[in-house]
Amino acid sequence: MTVSWIVITLGIIVSLLGYYLTPHAWGYGILGYGLAHIVLGILDMFRDPSRSK
Repeated sequence: MTVSWIVITLGIIVSLLGYYLTPHAWGYGILGYGLAHIVLGILDMFRDPSRSK
C-alpha cells in the first residue's frame, strides 16, 4: 500500500511539472506520463496481494 502512495505522489509531481510546460510538446508528454503513474498507483491499490507458493 505504501508503494502505491509513493507512485501516486510522484505522478502528481510529474503531472504538475508537465502542466507548467504544456505549451510545448514535451509538456504534454510529461503530463501524460504523470497521469499514467497516478492511474497505475490507484489500480495497484485494488490488486490482490501476491500469494506465497
